[in-house]
Amino acid sequence: MGKILVTGAEGFIGSHLTELLVKEGFDVRAMVQYNSFNNWGWIDTFDKEIKDKLDIFLGDVRDPNGVKVAMQDCDAVFHLAALIAIPYSYHSPDMYVDTNIKGTLNILQATRDLGTKRILVTSTSEVYGTAKYVPIDENHPYQGQSPYSATKIGADRLAESFYRSFNLPVTIVRPFNTYGPRQSARAVIPTIITQLLSGMEEIKLGSLSPTRDFNYVKDTARGFLEIYRSDKTIGEEINIATQKEISIGDLANELIRQINPNAKIICDEQRVRPEKSEVNRLLGSNEKIKRLTNWKPQYTFEEGLAETIEFLKSNLDKYKADIYNL
Repeated sequence: MGKILVTGAEGFIGSHLTELLVKEGFDVRAMVQYNSFNNWGWIDTFDKEIKDKLDIFLGDVRDPNGVKVAMQDCDAVFHLAALIAIPYSYHSPDMYVDTNIKGTLNILQATRDLGTKRILVTSTSEVYGTAKYVPIDENHPYQGQSPYSATKIGADRLAESFYRSFNLPVTIVRPFNTYGPRQSARAVIPTIITQLLSGMEEIKLGSLSPTRDFNYVKDTARGFLEIYRSDKTIGEEINIATQKEISIGDLANELIRQINPNAKIICDEQRVRPEKSEVNRLLGSNEKIKRLTNWKPQYTFEEGLAETIEFLKSNLDKYKADIYNL
């Protein structure tokens, strides 16, 4: 069992995956975006015994040399580093091209040069756009409904091209909407919960009708591990999904019921996405991941929400519930 590099290890999904890999006995190098504060993101909150087992590498996926140094002597790479906020991609698309496309290219090139044995590239259900049919399987057409989505489509297709052109051992991992502890407030579930926990009576949201297929983050992390453990997944793109959907409105009403039944939802125009950019329906098929691996969701939506609420209660000071987080 060789060393695994996780890029974006300090982020939301990356930190949960890093923690899981250490607990499962893997030797993990965590690539954290370089900053002069020596801030390791969510890794700073890990128990000391887990943190002490990590090999921390400060770098940036946009830097080809740094990526190659980070990947030295690693058997596998779980590439999660990316810019992810959709509204931010409307006004800063250059950064998304540099990080999501060029960053992935740097990982692929280094994999080719170093002969790395496995590479898992993180995709997103946003590459599908609004569902043309449900459940959305891996053959569903792609639709770049935001600059973010377009750069993830580009990164996925680059990964596919390296598999086809150079026989690189690539797998494209495509989580549907992941939620849970450590998620940033630009995502809908923390947005609703932090507003409610802050005592707000008016919960500001964008469009209420879109539906999403929500994965609890520990199930998503486990999905990456099970995909890695199966040789059948090389050269494949694989959804991680629950195959269940809920509308944003129904989700908000359920959280209001649990936390503050007096609260009301109001539509905040700045949170509404441009009409052709809003993804109206996401409901993923998980047939392929179940066929090729031993994965299945271990948390119900209710259990996941309960753990998320508990986490946010204890960490409310880290969230700015009164502003719109891009």
